[in-house]
Amino acid sequence: MKLHILAVGHKPPAWVAAGFLEYARRMPREARVELTEIKPAPRTQKAGSPASVSLSLKAEKSRLVAAIPSGCVRIALDERGKPLTTADLARKLAAWMEGGMDVAFVIGSADGLDPDFKAGADFLLSVSAMTLPHGMVRVLLVEQLYRAMSMIKNHPYHRE
Repeated sequence: MKLHILAVGHKPPAWVAAGFLEYARRMPREARVELTEIKPAPRTQKAGSPASVSLSLKAEKSRLVAAIPSGCVRIALDERGKPLTTADLARKLAAWMEGGMDVAFVIGSADGLDPDFKAGADFLLSVSAMTLPHGMVRVLLVEQLYRAMSMIKNHPYHRE
C-alpha cells in the first residue's frame, strides 16, 4: 500500500519538512508515504474575488487530478469534512490495505479545494474544525497515519 499526500504549495518552512520527514521515515514498509507538492495557481491582482479564487481552484484541480495515481482512493482534506478518531482512521487504513488499495490524501491551497474536486472525492476528511496552516496539516496528517499504522501493527506508540 502506498499513501500519497498531495499538497498544493511548495517550499514549506524547515520545521514542516523536518516534521513530515520524521514521521514519513517511521512508516512501515507496507505503508510508505509519498509527498507530492503541487504548484499553486497564480493569484491575480484581484486576489480574493470569487472569480479569481474559482479560476485558481480550477487550475489547481487540474494539476491535482493529473498527479493522483490511477486507482487510488481519493481523500480530500476539508475543515467541513468528517472528523475521524485515530482508531477510525486505523480501521479505514486496514480495510484499504486488505483491499490492496493505494490512498491519496489531498491538501488544498489557502483557498481550499475546488468544489467539484471535493464532490468527486471518495471521502471528505477533517483533521480539525479549526483552520490550520497547510504545512501543519501535512505534519498532523502524516503523524496520524503513523499512529494509525502503529495501532494496526500493535506497536506501543499509541496509548489509550
